[in-house]
Amino acid sequence: MRDFEVIAMGRVGVDIYPLQTGVGLEDVTSFGKFLGGSATNVAVAAARHGRRTAVITRVGRDPFGTYVHRELGELGVDDRFVSAVDGLPTPVTFCEIFPPDDFPLYFYRQPTAPDLMIRPDELDLDAITNAGVFWATVTGLSQDPSNAAHHAAWQARGRRPLTVLDLDYRPMFWDSPAEATAAVQEALPHVSVAVGNLTECAIAVGETDPDAAADALLAAGVELAVVKMGPAGVLAKTAKESVTKPPTEVDVVNGLGAGDGFGGALCHGLLHGWPLDRTIAFANAAGAIVASRLECSTAMPTTAEVEKVMEAGRV
Repeated sequence: MRDFEVIAMGRVGVDIYPLQTGVGLEDVTSFGKFLGGSATNVAVAAARHGRRTAVITRVGRDPFGTYVHRELGELGVDDRFVSAVDGLPTPVTFCEIFPPDDFPLYFYRQPTAPDLMIRPDELDLDAITNAGVFWATVTGLSQDPSNAAHHAAWQARGRRPLTVLDLDYRPMFWDSPAEATAAVQEALPHVSVAVGNLTECAIAVGETDPDAAADALLAAGVELAVVKMGPAGVLAKTAKESVTKPPTEVDVVNGLGAGDGFGGALCHGLLHGWPLDRTIAFANAAGAIVASRLECSTAMPTTAEVEKVMEAGRV
């Protein structure tokens, strides 16, 4: 039996989210504190579906770093690959909440973030190689030593099935879009699954049409391309199959964690070996549930919650 069914590598932090909606940060009077960071949220989401998960990341030697370790344990994610960096604070992230589709993010990751200090020599390459799913994000390619660590992980894994790249493009982490494009192009031959929205696909392969973007990702070497189309739903494509799912109808509270909820559920479906149609429907419903809640990590739904939404015909 594998030690881990899902290992995610990349961003971690503490989300400081307003408990009021429709209010700018300058006028917010109360906040909630939650575990955050895209790769970390995916690991939490997969754990909510009963998967044995771990996250590879780094934190500061500070109270927020302690909080990250504690929350990971409470949420069922193994923290053995979470190490501390001297001299750098654990990142915090603020957002504003203007439903249904405006959620500005404010990252505090200066002078740099501990999760970009992941080093190749600290990786457990056997664990990465043997994991059912290895999930990484484009943000982790934005700076060394993290970029080098990602390539060391992929080299050790040897492009096994279910090696996933979340296209996760955040412009504030890059000097230019062209730099991000070059990094993604270098990464794609090492992964078997790519997941991203239309903006991220444009950075990755220069295409904004969903079908053209999926085809370009497949041509770059991935076996499964998942293109999130916003209000138009989700497109998933392999060399032999194409599946399109409409959005799941929910009252949106905060859309920021929906993609990570989708990702954890996608891992669950892929590990189960479900048909692509069911896998994408399940992931779509999971992401929608998260969008109907305030926070990200602790908003991740259980399998039973997702199936209830699916049975209600809201997919």
